[in-house]
Parts: sequence; structure tokens; C-alpha cells
Amino acid sequence: MQRPPCRAPCIPFGPDANCTLEICGPDFSVYGYIPGLSSNAIFLAIFAVAMLAHVIIGLIWKQWWFMCCMVAGCVDEILGYAGRVWMNQDLWNFKAFMIQVVCVTTAPVFFCAAIYVLLAKTNVGDRILAFGPSFSRFNPALFYWIFIPCDVVSLVLQAAGGALSSTSSGKNQAGINLALAGLALQVIFLVIFCGLYADYLWRYFQSEEFLARAHTQKSFARRLKLFYASEALAVAMILMRCAFRVHELKDGYTQSNQMLRHEELFIGLEGVPIVLAAFFLAVGHPGLIFGDGTRRRSPLASPKQFDAEGNKEKAAETPAEAPAKEPAEEAVEEVAEGAHEESVST
Repeated sequence: MQRPPCRAPCIPFGPDANCTLEICGPDFSVYGYIPGLSSNAIFLAIFAVAMLAHVIIGLIWKQWWFMCCMVAGCVDEILGYAGRVWMNQDLWNFKAFMIQVVCVTTAPVFFCAAIYVLLAKTNVGDRILAFGPSFSRFNPALFYWIFIPCDVVSLVLQAAGGALSSTSSGKNQAGINLALAGLALQVIFLVIFCGLYADYLWRYFQSEEFLARAHTQKSFARRLKLFYASEALAVAMILMRCAFRVHELKDGYTQSNQMLRHEELFIGLEGVPIVLAAFFLAVGHPGLIFGDGTRRRSPLASPKQFDAEGNKEKAAETPAEAPAKEPAEEAVEEVAEGAHEESVST
């Protein structure tokens, strides 16, 4: 619907915005540009593909919590980029602005939750950190009980900040502060998580336990490295993006905030890292990495399963030994040999 002509004073931002491109121009908007149609539509499509991939993999391997978190994050991103596409058609539509702000800002929270769930609890009764739990400096279950609640608090703060901002014309500093607090909390706990995770990986991969497995279970060792590398890269992408958003929003949604007025920064430091994180988490999905190809379930119930797998690999590399004979069979053979020797001597 076409907005009425702007009456002085013009309001370029907020629920009462009355600007149009004919009388205000993109420079008067918060972003200072019209969001690109092609770039934002591409991101929307890519996140739709990522969501479909996680649905398919999740249904096959029955990793319900991980799948739900990833799908929620992808849906959030899809809605956010749909809002940016909407802004391409109506730059001063405040509903479109708030949809993209809230959804794009909060989506990575769900991806973080997926990582915490993946490392702490799975639907098959054990933890991925059960591979060398002694090398973690605290109970791996705490990844779930500490970081998930912090993720929820971060999500609430960011959503509440966006909601408060929507009630003003960008002048509600309380809303901006809440959103920043949520982002900062997410960054702080991501940094703590990265430190603990890196410490565990270093201690485990340097351990005799892993080196022995790498020697006897080469296939498993390669898959385990791929899994941990995928998770680490996903965390690094999310951390980089969150640090950028904290710096971007420190001056609020104002025309003087130059960080907001460069779409290439948004694409390179918001869109690309989160897309990569979504696909890293698909490549490192436990079903694809640890799946045995015969069961529609990731065999993570116990590391003993991988010990059995290693024994199979070792057996395949050594010649099979002849089965042991029963005592009765040995006695029959001895009698036959004795009879044969007597017949030869006569």
C-alpha cells in the first residue's frame, strides 16, 4: 500500500514513519541504502536449503533435539531475510524492519543451542564427549545445564530489546541496551565455551587413548576429526558474527551509526558466517559422521561400539585363523592317522 506524501516534519524511522523514496531518499533511512533484492533472496534460499538438509538428516538419524534447534535457527534466518526483501520493496516499512532485526539477530542463538545439545546430550543415551571424558576438566553434561540456560537468557534479552525498539522511533535506548546485553552475554559464554572445548580437544587428541585408536581404528579417527573440526568451525563463525553485531549496534539504530550503512559488512560478517555455520553443522552431523549405514540411528550409545568397529578393522587386516577343533574331532583324526601308519608298515 502506497504511503501518503510526507508532511513536515518527515519521520524516516519508527511505527509512524511517513517517508517515501520520492521525497526522502535512501540516505534518510537507518541503513542509508535499499537492501539488495538478489543478495537477500539468495541468503533466504540458502537457509531454506540448509533447513531442508537438517530436516532430512534429522529424520533419518533421529537426532530430534539437534534437528529442532537447527530448523528453528534456519526458520528465523528465513524470516529475517524475508523482512529484508520486503524492505527492498518498501524501505520505510517498520514491520519489515523489525522482523529482520529480531529474526536475524536471534537466529544464531538456536545454532549455539544445537551445538551445546550435540556435545552434552543425545537421544541415544550418551554424550559425544564420552570419547575421553577424563580429558574434560568438568562433567560434559554441564555443557547442557550451564550453556543452554544462558542461551535462553540471551535469546530473551535480544527479543525483548527488539520489541522495545519497535515501540519507539529508534530513540528507546533501553531496548538497544537490552539487545546489546543479550549479544554480549552470548559472546562471553561462547568465548568460555570455546576455551573449554579447545582445551578438551587438545588434551584428547594428544592422549595415548586417541593415538591408539588412530592406529587401530583409522576410519573412526578420520571421522572423529571431521566431526570436531566441523563443530569448531561452526562455533568460530558464530563467535565472529556475534562480535561484529555487538560492535555494529553499540551506537544504536540511528543515522549516525556508520556501521549500519554498509550492506557489504552485513553480508560478509553477518550472512556469510551464519550460512557457513549452518552447513558446517550439517557436514558434522553425528548421523553422517558416526552412522553405520545400516541403522537409521546414530550409533553413539557407547564408545565400546567403536572399539568393536576397530576390532573388525584389525581383523580385516590380519589373516583369519583356522577355527579350533573339538576334542572329539582330534581323537578321530589320531585314530585315523594310527591306522594309516599301521597299513603302511605292513
